[in-house]
Amino acid sequence: MLAPVVPFRQFVLKLNSRCDLSCDHCYVYEHADSSWRGLPKVASDEVLARTAARIAEHARGHGLRQVNVVLHGGEPLLAGPLRLRRAAQELHRNLRGVCRLDLRIHTNGVTLNERFLTLFDEFDIRVGISLDGGREANDLHRRYADGRSSYDQVLRAVNLLRQPRWRHLYAGLLCTIDVRNDPCAVYDALVALEPPRIDFLLPHATWDEPPLRPDGSGDTPYADWLLRIHERWSSAGRPVPVRMFDSIHRTLRGESSLIESLGLAPADLVVVETDGSLEQADSLKTTFDGAAATGFDVFRHDFDTAARHPGMIDRQQGLAGLSAQCRACPVVESCGGGLYAHRYRSAEGGFHAPGGGFDNPSVFCPDLLALITSVRDSAETAGETAAPASRKEHHVMSAGLLTDTHFDRLAAGYGDAKAVGALWDAQVELARMLLDRIAEAWAAAPEPDLPYAEAWDLIARLDADAPQALETALAHPFTRSWALDTLRLPDLPGAVRFGGVAELAASAALFAGRREKLMLPVREGGEVRLPGHGVLREVGGASVLVVTEQGRFTVETPDEHIEVELRRPAAEPRWRPVRERSGGEADASWRLRLDDTDPQRRAHHWDPADSMTDGEADAWQAELAEAWRLIDATLPGYAPGLRAGLRTVVPLRPADDGTYVSGAARDVFGTVGIARPGSAELMALLLIHEFQHVKLGAVFDVEDLFDRSDARRFEVPWRPDPRPFEGLFQGTYAHIAVVEFWRSRWRETGSAQARDEFVRWLDHTHRAVLELAGSGILTARGERFVAGMRATVEPWLGEAAEAARAVVGGARG
Repeated sequence: MLAPVVPFRQFVLKLNSRCDLSCDHCYVYEHADSSWRGLPKVASDEVLARTAARIAEHARGHGLRQVNVVLHGGEPLLAGPLRLRRAAQELHRNLRGVCRLDLRIHTNGVTLNERFLTLFDEFDIRVGISLDGGREANDLHRRYADGRSSYDQVLRAVNLLRQPRWRHLYAGLLCTIDVRNDPCAVYDALVALEPPRIDFLLPHATWDEPPLRPDGSGDTPYADWLLRIHERWSSAGRPVPVRMFDSIHRTLRGESSLIESLGLAPADLVVVETDGSLEQADSLKTTFDGAAATGFDVFRHDFDTAARHPGMIDRQQGLAGLSAQCRACPVVESCGGGLYAHRYRSAEGGFHAPGGGFDNPSVFCPDLLALITSVRDSAETAGETAAPASRKEHHVMSAGLLTDTHFDRLAAGYGDAKAVGALWDAQVELARMLLDRIAEAWAAAPEPDLPYAEAWDLIARLDADAPQALETALAHPFTRSWALDTLRLPDLPGAVRFGGVAELAASAALFAGRREKLMLPVREGGEVRLPGHGVLREVGGASVLVVTEQGRFTVETPDEHIEVELRRPAAEPRWRPVRERSGGEADASWRLRLDDTDPQRRAHHWDPADSMTDGEADAWQAELAEAWRLIDATLPGYAPGLRAGLRTVVPLRPADDGTYVSGAARDVFGTVGIARPGSAELMALLLIHEFQHVKLGAVFDVEDLFDRSDARRFEVPWRPDPRPFEGLFQGTYAHIAVVEFWRSRWRETGSAQARDEFVRWLDHTHRAVLELAGSGILTARGERFVAGMRATVEPWLGEAAEAARAVVGGARG
């Protein structure tokens, strides 16, 4: 029986085996391996078709949700547009309906033009370009065979990708380190080209052919070089993702690495050469001639066979596959022993002699140790290194029981500003816990190189130096509903499932007034969502680059540059901001957001209303202001908690039959949904009624009030159908406010209708309180809470009896 294999998720497809540059640090042409000389210059139709079919077969057999394919060389553009088109067509045709395809091309860029980009746009091929810095740094190695500079041609290619029309294809820049170049000058030159990502690559070297270490550069020149950039990158607010730094920060937090050369995750990459032969990672070509070969090809062998090759298995052993020195290292979980090829050492007596082969630390070991420990120390100073699991434990403890004072005030049906504020704090902690769970799901996702990775790093930075802004974003009513959907739907493609992480990060950056760049998804219908701020509509593309600043943001789409001022919606008619309403000078103590924009607002399980006109928003303002005045004047027990906890109202679509529509979603704290009733009195009733549900749901999140394993249903006085115990509990608590509302209206106006509603709802609510108390499934805290509800309701029974006698007496008279 064959042993299970670690499936490949990354496929490097060689389209051309030659190159138009003569870079003297190239591992293909300038190192130990010479196999390129016997390969066809261009991959044939048969190789492309068979490779695509094999990838689809492998993805289907292992249930992969995404595969990443990199078109490579040599220089892949030398294959020409027709060959590139054929490769893309075969891959898309074979993988359609099997899994998602992330297709990229790595090129030196010297022949990149709009004809290629038009093709790449058609097949969604993202472009990574090799560039080692400014002209002097780049031309140290990347020259033509006759010594000519390649810099101008590469710069022209990068500037093409920076144009709005092609920006969505720009995957990033790859820079091979030469410690003779000034690191800050290299970094500044790359950042000036606005890449979505920068990859710094250690030059390929082995113990036989060690890396350049100039005289006077010390014992760790590569760490020193990178740390100067890390300091500059950090002090500038990390304006662009740097995969090496991001990977170190992630592994220090217990998460997965983004690159093969760090971390302990098993290697999942295979190379298909132009003749269809299957090879291990190209980096092995720097060790010895034939090191990458497997003896397999796409015509005779499937990818599972290649995955069982001893060389592949050696790169999948994690900690067990490292040398004893590496296993004892304090940073091994971040370093992972470095790149496999960099561990190679030949030895007298052959590959398996002591010290021979790959059973060694990386030749960059001192540099990796110094780099990771320095980054770790700086991260600990900034409080960034807590692993998701430890943060989760902290949040669960933080979101523990309410104080007795808060608990009792809420049990009475009210809850002052401090009690409701405690619920808010608990909700933010729960949102953090959910975000940690999403981070764990992200790390466990089988799709390599998921989009929006830079958002996680931005969230960590904001948590360190702008925590209030992050908490504001986390407290947005729909953060929790989005997070729960993300965790409930693990089979969604990662780009869809985790897009809300980028939206959350962008929202927090706007609240902080920070200049940040990150990619955001374009939702169905062409909407870019910035939760808590609004929605930009009619946007093209699958994702866009968003740059946040103080009070504004810009969006780069494939076809246009959009500028949005948050408080000047008229300047960009496609921008639909969340409308803020308050009492103004008359009463500045209340402020509400009317959210008619957020796609998540359907969480209320009612149809949300369409976007409001200014006139409709003004009508809401007038009705809300009068409702607040009425609550302040006649329901003082509810007003402080309502002010502290209700932040958002979602306008709902009115019912066709004229009945009042309102709702509160269990997982959406701080918001209620209401169809504007056309009456300030009814608006006040709906506000306090629905907010009762919001408060009790938040209490349920942090207090264990009843036995949830009891599946019985209970009769409720106001409905014909029996309800689960939680439904009975929720309805009873909400109707305490309904009773008090009609009681206050009766006392205020003497209205017979208000009196009758008071008597009716009090009877229903008191009977329901007794049902709760006698259920036998309340915990001790639950009994205390229901006793508080009963203590509020029962004193009103005498008033109701008095009212009933008055009605009878009036009828007799």
